[in-house]
Amino acid sequence: MIKEKPLVLVTHALPTDWLSLLKEKCRLIIGPKGGSGFTQLLEEHLPEADALFTLLVDPVTEDILERAPNLKVVSNMAVGVDNVDIAACTRRGIPVGNTPGVLTAGTSDLAFGLLLATARRIPEAQADARAGRWTTWNPTGWLGADLNEAILGIVGMGKIGTAVAQRAKGFGMKLIFSDQNPRSDIEKKFNAQQVSFDDLLELSDFVSLHVPLTKETYHLIDANALRKMKPNAILVNSARGPVVDTDALYKALSKGWIAAAGLDVTDPEPLPSEHPLYKLTNCVITPHIGSASFNTRRRMAEIACMNVLAGLEGQELPHCVNRELHSTG
Repeated sequence: MIKEKPLVLVTHALPTDWLSLLKEKCRLIIGPKGGSGFTQLLEEHLPEADALFTLLVDPVTEDILERAPNLKVVSNMAVGVDNVDIAACTRRGIPVGNTPGVLTAGTSDLAFGLLLATARRIPEAQADARAGRWTTWNPTGWLGADLNEAILGIVGMGKIGTAVAQRAKGFGMKLIFSDQNPRSDIEKKFNAQQVSFDDLLELSDFVSLHVPLTKETYHLIDANALRKMKPNAILVNSARGPVVDTDALYKALSKGWIAAAGLDVTDPEPLPSEHPLYKLTNCVITPHIGSASFNTRRRMAEIACMNVLAGLEGQELPHCVNRELHSTG
């Protein structure tokens, strides 16, 4: 008797070759392109599902897990896993995989792109040019901030924060950073100074956020934090939307507490088209495209597939979030 292949629920349609590692070994039920969460079709197959291949926009809740008694692995095609109830998965012995490392370059490129765009007011200048407001060369038109010799404060000096620091040095920026752990290696490598979070806010011309979303980092940038920043400071968030209090940020930008902001992530996400932040010329917003390069997204999918296959075979996942499952046997 031929053993039936394991069933994998893939929540979103992806390019065919991105899932090639799974196709020969698994049965796939694939959701539609776009949207978020589990469709009715996918929910109907939860009782027989052996694995979930999810994106950051798909909540893997206690309810989902209860309806999937045969589940052996959850593989999230993202670095962050705040959409997954990790504790509930761990209680059930279900390993959760993610895709770290591969998107470091892409996300740091995007973060620095936002920094440049806000500093030099590129979207505003482009809009004015298209609207016919560029009538002559104006010595005081569209003046922006200089990067050379400016102080960049990096909050969270992990892989992406370090990659942003590398890019900043090439532009002649001075670096300070805050991190939960002492990082003498970073201080030496970049001639950077580790400071307290409050000192970073007060000293920086640019603040770039690179922390995971946790209870401690939720609304890390609130009204009090924004008040501590320089009035000419620019905030860049390519981490997670809820790290920044959206209402407080709008108030800060509209009242001139800070000069500008560049956001690749928002709270809520996606940000509704009618949100007042879009009306501000000093706020640049992109639709969570930090990892949106061809090579990065394809590699993320491949790693997610590898996590699925390892979980189905009862092996340690290449990238496991609740690694304690493996250490305890």
